[in-house]
Amino acid sequence: MTAFLKKKILGASLGHCVHVAGILSFLNAAERYDYTTHFLGPATSIEKLTQAILDEDPDIIALSYRLTPEVLKELLVSLQKEIEEKSIGKKTFIFGGTPPAAEVARQSGLFDAVFVGGESPEEITDFLKGQVEEARQVEMPPQNLVDRIAHASPYPILRHHFGRPTVAETVEGAREIALSETIGVISIGPDQNAQESFFRPGEMKRGQDGAGGVPLRKPEDLEAIYAATRCGNYPLLRCYSGTRDLIRWAEMSQKTINIAWGAVPLLWYNRLDGRSERTPVESIRENQETMRWYAEHDIPLEVNESHHWSLRDAPDVVAVATAFLAACNAKKMGVRNYISQYMFNTPAKTSPSMDLAKMLAKIELIESLHDEHFTSMRQTRAGLTSLSTDPDVAKGQLAASCYYQLALEPKIVHIVGFCEADHAATPADVIESAKIVQGVLKNYFLDPLPMINDERIGKRKERLVEEAKHLLEAIRRIAPDEVDEPWTDPENLARAVKVGLLDAPHLCGNPHASGKIFTRVIDGVCVAVDLEKGNVLSEKDRISQILNS
Repeated sequence: MTAFLKKKILGASLGHCVHVAGILSFLNAAERYDYTTHFLGPATSIEKLTQAILDEDPDIIALSYRLTPEVLKELLVSLQKEIEEKSIGKKTFIFGGTPPAAEVARQSGLFDAVFVGGESPEEITDFLKGQVEEARQVEMPPQNLVDRIAHASPYPILRHHFGRPTVAETVEGAREIALSETIGVISIGPDQNAQESFFRPGEMKRGQDGAGGVPLRKPEDLEAIYAATRCGNYPLLRCYSGTRDLIRWAEMSQKTINIAWGAVPLLWYNRLDGRSERTPVESIRENQETMRWYAEHDIPLEVNESHHWSLRDAPDVVAVATAFLAACNAKKMGVRNYISQYMFNTPAKTSPSMDLAKMLAKIELIESLHDEHFTSMRQTRAGLTSLSTDPDVAKGQLAASCYYQLALEPKIVHIVGFCEADHAATPADVIESAKIVQGVLKNYFLDPLPMINDERIGKRKERLVEEAKHLLEAIRRIAPDEVDEPWTDPENLARAVKVGLLDAPHLCGNPHASGKIFTRVIDGVCVAVDLEKGNVLSEKDRISQILNS
């Protein structure tokens, strides 16, 4: 701890104000940062306050007031007079109250920082770490992911996708989001033309410009977005990887937006999902080469693999196994700081408790890979398909999903805008969604519930880990003898998809996959079923049917 974090705070509710919840919450937070605190109580007179300042010599005086602003104005005049008469030296005064009272406090000139209760957790912790309001206006937060996470601790940093149908709209909106200081990471979403053909403009389908994101067409477009965000809380930026020419995308993103972390799939962005004309083997090789590029440049990497299977109604065990395979491949390619994304609510009828079980199974397998050269940072998000088209309902779903996600102690919360089921997020939508999540964070951190200790969750997690290990062993067994590492061999991974060990109902009819699996969500879990017999298939039985057919 630094010397600043050992300072003393004297707190009081001023005048006749008996409202103390806000200031006590602040003092409790301060104690978590090793401050010494003393609360004088409610309805503290000016005389009692100034005498306590003389007696205790605090470094910071924290005052609250939630009554009539006009009365507060007179109280502060009296306080300043007492400070002068009693020769109280330079102290740091801070204030918390209603917005009208806060405005009076600001106008008094007495206070170094003023809070109204709507601040983000980061703003409060910034102050407690010694960054008062004036310092925050000139000091840029860390501009790399690892340090930014440490800076926000114990709260996660918030990420949101953003990309409007024109570059100009995106530039203007990104600046508005940065100035709102609500988002720590803006994730730029290019349109499909850019993702597939940025470096091959002659192949673009011009009638689809702006479909699904911002129509980036030159590096200067990214530079303009980055420049627009050099204000407010200076958010980190990242960008989707593209669906081919991935290393060229990575190089450009590093140069133009100082990309916070990369994100590539392992088995996707090819003929499996129609997002490029690459075969699965070709794409796996290019994806692995891109992972190696990020590792060589010491840029954190996310392999957004597992949820692609759940979005296609694959059974939970396939999602768990592919989460491990993604991390295993990243480690093999030399990645040191790995972003493990956990998408909740996917498939949409997954229950909250069984969602937690599935994520805990993924965590157990992924984090078994940790060593001095490889570590992962948890990132959680709501499932896009789970949100209602009714924005008011979707806001409730977003808040509820976020609350459950926090049980995993994520370092990053990837916010899915409440509006996404209806329309691409505007700056106002992004900011509102972030504030909803900030509200969840405030309540959750008051007293986190030990949700993951539920016995049903533990049993389901253990079952998933066991079944995922059976599946991973089967993938190992189908590799030819000359293959040393079946879990990272492109041809063997493509073979696992082709024969159906890794399968999803949405792949039916795809020549590069099996597509023969049937799944159902039963009691909140997504499982493989035998339609003829009408029963749930254990993973051992499913694997046996595939390998013996």
